[in-house]
This record gives sequence, structure tokens and C-alpha cells, in this order.
Amino acid sequence: MLSLARENGVLPVQALLDAKDEGYISGGGYEIPLENFQPASLDLRLDQVAYRIRCSFLPGDDGVERRLKDYVIDELDLRGSGAVLEAKRPFLIPLKERLALPDYLHGKTNPKSSTGRLDVFTRVITENGKRFDEIPPGYGGRLYLEVVPLSFPIRVREHLTLNQLRLAVGSPELSDDEVRALHATHPILYRRGRSVSELPLSNGLFLGIDLKGIGSRTRIGYRAKRNAPLLDMTSRETIDTDAFWETIYAEQEARMILDPNEFYLIMSEDAVSIPPTLASEMTAYDPTSGELRTHYAGFFDPGFGYDPEGRFKGSRAALEIRAHDVPFLIEHGQPVCKLTFEHMIQAPLTQYGSNVGSNYQQQTETLSKYFLPRREADEREAHSDPRDRSPGGPIQLPFG
Repeated sequence: MLSLARENGVLPVQALLDAKDEGYISGGGYEIPLENFQPASLDLRLDQVAYRIRCSFLPGDDGVERRLKDYVIDELDLRGSGAVLEAKRPFLIPLKERLALPDYLHGKTNPKSSTGRLDVFTRVITENGKRFDEIPPGYGGRLYLEVVPLSFPIRVREHLTLNQLRLAVGSPELSDDEVRALHATHPILYRRGRSVSELPLSNGLFLGIDLKGIGSRTRIGYRAKRNAPLLDMTSRETIDTDAFWETIYAEQEARMILDPNEFYLIMSEDAVSIPPTLASEMTAYDPTSGELRTHYAGFFDPGFGYDPEGRFKGSRAALEIRAHDVPFLIEHGQPVCKLTFEHMIQAPLTQYGSNVGSNYQQQTETLSKYFLPRREADEREAHSDPRDRSPGGPIQLPFG
């Protein structure tokens, strides 16, 4: 085990494996699969039951079980084929992983990228917790996941992973000056393949939105359809997008109006390159800068968009956006999210990319890995019989 008490940074995969061996992380009677250990995080698994609840809550001093009794409407069995979670209904699901952290280790959680891109809102609560998604130093006990499918009903089952845990020591956040100095020697932001000269920094790095694509009427993103069929997250089959998503095209003015409470997937204008010595997180957008939300799936692993041989210059981020209350105008390049950066204790033995089966390195699409790649879907559509294009019945997604 690394000597962590005097360190300052995020734990890499090798330290997370050591933490498991030391008993700081356990699987609740189940072995934690090796593939659940990511370069700087651990995928958390659903346990055997989901509780349909009346409302979201934080347990505070009363604890989760006592509070839960007041709000449970129904109990769903997640074993076997799993259960369907209705859209816009909160569910609370115990997680298999337990923690017994020493007093120098703390953590935070975030939805996996594929979860956020399905517009499934998730956040973790702890016993006696007073904040979502934060694991205090020295925490010991269970973890519980609040799940709210916002656009589509979903099927989930035991062992499915929707969220990730990141552990850290000290205060590993980089200041704006540190980010600026790093960029001068190891560029972390690219525009059209060239390093950006002046970083847009203010307690983090702002990312703008791409509403141009490569020309007028090119696809720039998607909007979730209303009244879509069931998304089966327990299946291994990929699906076409048309039953779930409307395509958004670039316009001459390079601007668009977001409809209230609609969910959009659009790419960032610039590409990000995160070296192995750093981890990053997409943080909540400043509400004083506009009535929209972009914080759904936040962790960026070491190595995202990074190629030491220079064969590519960063990877663009998929932005998950929802406007609140009123229609809201956005324009090409407008900042809509912010990245913060943290030191790693040491570079992970594996980093984001093909060597760990990463799905979004050099991504050009915003859709979740569960969906058929858009180019393949376009080709299938072009060669299909029009009489065969109407969807019918439940549509399945691959196991995630």
C-alpha cells in the first residue's frame, strides 16, 4: 500500500486496488470485478433491491434506513432480469460496495458518462450524510444511490454500474495559475488541432459549445424524444437512435434556442487533453451565467484526449444540457461548463484509452455507447426498405 497519509492527490488504480486489499473498500460479500477499477475511479454496483420513494432526501443524523421508512412507496427486486424504473420518479438503491476509510481518505462520486448521456440523474448518499456525492474523511458504512430517469424509462438489474467513486488525500485541486503553467508546457486545450493561446480560466477551465459542426445543416447533436420506449440497460444489443433522439443540425447563425426542460447532447467546441498526472471533473455551471444545467457525468480520467506521441490533439467533451423554466438562447463558442483539475498521487498504471476499453477517446458523437454509431445507423437507414423503418415493441440496450 502506498504511504498515503502525507500525500496530496487522487488515488490511481494501483492505489485503489491496494485500498481494497487493506479493507478500505469491500464488495459487501462479493468480489469486486477487476474491470470495475478505472484509471482513477471505481465503478459502483447496484445491489439486489430498489426502493421507489416519494421524494429525494438527505438522511442527516437519522440515518438512511430510518428516513427511508417514511418515504418508501414500493420495493423492486433487481435480481434476475431486474426491474423497470419509470421516468421522472426517484428511486433509492443500496450499492454493493462498502467503505471503511482511514481519516486521511475522502471521496466523491459522479455518474458514469454513459449514464449521464441517457439523461439518468444519479447521486450518492451516505449514512448520516448532509451532502450528496461527497464521502467524508474516515467514512465507514454503506453507500446508497438515488436514481431518477428523466427522459426514458429504463430497466436495470443487480451488478449494473451507473456511478463511479474517486478517492483522494488532502486538497489536490490545481489553481488557475497552476493550470496555466501546465498548459504552457503540456497543452491541455486545443481548437481545430492547435493549442489555445489564452485559457478561459476562472476557478476552473471553461468549455464552449459547438453549434457550427463542419457546415450548415450538419449534425451537431441530439434532443431526447418525449414518450420514448423502454431502454433496457441489461441487454447486450445495440440499437438505432431514432426512437429516442431527434437530430439537431447546424444553422447559418450558429445559435439555437433551448426549450425549457428538454434534454440535449452537444459537443464542446474545443478538445481537452488530460495528462496521466492529472484527473479532471466537470463541475456545476454558474447559475448566474444562464438558466441551464450541464453537470450530469463529471469525471474525466487521466489520459482522456492525451497521446504522448502526438497522433491526435485532445478529445472533445460531450455536453449534457437542460434549460430550466424559460427558453434560453445559446451561441457557438458560448461557455456552458467548467472543468476543474486535480493532481494524481502518481500516474495510474493504466490510463484512459483503448488499453482499458474506453468508449469516448477521440469521440465525434455525443450519444452513449449503448446506441448504434450514427454513421452505421445512417448507412443502415439508407439501405433499408422504408416499410421496415417504423419502430415497435421494447427497444434494448447492451449490458453496461
